[in-house]
Amino acid sequence: MVKLKGDERIDFLLAEENMRIIQSDQVFAFSIDAVLLARFTSVPRTRGKILDLCTGNGVIPLFLSRRSNVSITGVEIQERLYDMAVRNIELNQLEDQLDMVHGDLKDMPKRLGNGKYDLVTCNPPYFPTPANDKRNSNEHLAIARHEIYCSLEDAVKACSRLTKSGGKVSMVHRPGRLADIIHLFRKYQLEPKRIQLVHPKQGKEANVLLIEGARDGKPDLKILPPLFTHKENGEYSEEFREILYHGK
Repeated sequence: MVKLKGDERIDFLLAEENMRIIQSDQVFAFSIDAVLLARFTSVPRTRGKILDLCTGNGVIPLFLSRRSNVSITGVEIQERLYDMAVRNIELNQLEDQLDMVHGDLKDMPKRLGNGKYDLVTCNPPYFPTPANDKRNSNEHLAIARHEIYCSLEDAVKACSRLTKSGGKVSMVHRPGRLADIIHLFRKYQLEPKRIQLVHPKQGKEANVLLIEGARDGKPDLKILPPLFTHKENGEYSEEFREILYHGK
């Protein structure tokens, strides 16, 4: 029996009716960004290896385990979140496919090896590090949201080094960083191949960016149709509802 700590709870993993996830509003609860990335990325289904950086409580590896039979490793720097991720693997009896590494993504190429993975996914901190008096007083949330332990460049560099030539890197971020991300992808030999923008509703600016690049790939960028998460009345759109509750 998996033990809960503090204010943790066990939730359903959306469309995955037979999967559960340990979460905590004070430590880590996954957002729709993780759902979108797990659905957007290309995955090796029967051969290869997947790595998820900034894994939090392991939500993306859990989602990807339903799309792929290959081994999936998550990396998390915060010990409390790493511990939650380990228990989530146990809770869902996925020890044969999933494992977790506690450490800094900047150390992973040396620790795990260069060019070892067919797919690397990453949901990095989105925001520059604010002054101490403007940070979230909750250390766990501040580290997850702000570039305290890793910059965007640190994340892209690690993704590139860990990916095989021809392998894929998928990232979720904010649209305002698109120019930076494309610049850094190309700086580190990741050729942008697919982009999708997610909007809260029609007529509103995009608030989520999904991007996939190929290590040592040739230029050929595809812009996917936009995804709208809500209808005018505030309800989930049919397309987004399918993603959340039917895993499509």
